[in-house]
Amino acid sequence: MSERADGLRRRARRRRLGACFGGAEVGRYGGSVRRPVLGGVVAAGAVAVFCVLVAGGQAVGQVPQAEHGAASMAYQERAFEALLGEVDVTAVPVGLDPVVWEAFIPADNKMTPARVALGKKLFFDKRLSKDGTVSCATCHDVTRAFTDQRAVSEGIGDQLGRRNAPTTMNAALLQTVFLDGRSPTLDHQARMPIINPIEMGFADGESAAKAIGDDPEYKKMFAEAYGGEVNYEDMGRAMGAFERTMVFLDSPFRRFLEGEEEAISADAREGWRLFNEEARCVSCHHMNPSNPLGTDNRFHNVGVSARHRDFEQLVRDGVKALQADPSEAKLEELALATDMSELGRFMVTKNRSDIGAFRTSMLLNIGITQPYMHDGTLATLWDVMDHYNKGGEANLFLDGGMEPLALSEKQIDQVVAFLFALTDDRFAEENRRQMDQQRAKAQKDRPFRDEAMANRKKLAFEDRIQK
Repeated sequence: MSERADGLRRRARRRRLGACFGGAEVGRYGGSVRRPVLGGVVAAGAVAVFCVLVAGGQAVGQVPQAEHGAASMAYQERAFEALLGEVDVTAVPVGLDPVVWEAFIPADNKMTPARVALGKKLFFDKRLSKDGTVSCATCHDVTRAFTDQRAVSEGIGDQLGRRNAPTTMNAALLQTVFLDGRSPTLDHQARMPIINPIEMGFADGESAAKAIGDDPEYKKMFAEAYGGEVNYEDMGRAMGAFERTMVFLDSPFRRFLEGEEEAISADAREGWRLFNEEARCVSCHHMNPSNPLGTDNRFHNVGVSARHRDFEQLVRDGVKALQADPSEAKLEELALATDMSELGRFMVTKNRSDIGAFRTSMLLNIGITQPYMHDGTLATLWDVMDHYNKGGEANLFLDGGMEPLALSEKQIDQVVAFLFALTDDRFAEENRRQMDQQRAKAQKDRPFRDEAMANRKKLAFEDRIQK
């Protein structure tokens, strides 16, 4: 059987197994009534449990809650097992080129079951926060598409950060991590929230390692995975390995690209044409079989921060703060806890062309990872389209590609229909729910729509000049 035919056979089987997901697939490699998962066992009942989870918090009474509004860690672990199914962590995920996948695996952190199992345990462990209330899964909640679906995330002491939590789905395929790209690898990124003062709050990595260092199970798992004692560096490596299992690529649009014309609606097909032509989305959101994420992995100022920030003053403050303390820990603090968060990539490169620039978001699964933009200020994909349709918010550092698009309401609806066709089939029911919910919200309020700007009947800066 050819690789393509085998992939189609597995995909069809997964869709049949996932009836409770509204036609979605249970696991990347199929599934069975009872199967081993990452060292544990998930029963058939766990699949039924996840049917509640994909409601994205709607059935709150049925979802045990932890601190900061997240689903309980035990509940999330069951949901993860039901969602992913049995995974051979040493195999290349279906749909990815082996050479490409290998390029994203660090030489010092090859995928092994022991490393993934350790990373999974760490990912859901609230002891990695100073007050014992926050784990990685608090902000990357399995039941909320591996985000928290909040504008900005909440850390220890109920502190709110300044950034929206991106999904960890497919983060393994990014070239740099964090919205400003300050982490070069997933392994590095995974450990940084532990020492961020408003996320998990430990003063340093050694303190975090000490918090779990006496746990006999951890001692055994670290020795098996990395051949040593509990330590901060290997925490990051293990969580990075675990997050590399979170590959979700099987969308209706992928089937469309493979030749299944009816996999997406007529509106979505027209939205795909607009995406590449009048809407100009493809300028930054590259989307094709060899680059399925929908990002150019570059950084752009698209005018979100400019609605409420004086960039020039922030630049002076940022440069001064980093000259006084150029440490990685200080950058972490400034990026999440101060107004200098709005400077984006500039805080990493000190290059003025990066002022207000953030990494182009992935578009895969975008329909279920609301709200949008680095600060979570756009609630719906209609808001996102309205923002781009008017050319963003004018500022001195606005990316040169930002300009009014003059899209009609029907065309905006069609691009949005296309964006919802990018969600992995395992989240089909949640995707439909989100599309209906966002559409209803957009019908009531479109706070970022400006038809005069979109159609060049009003010029950028005109309102400010008239004042």
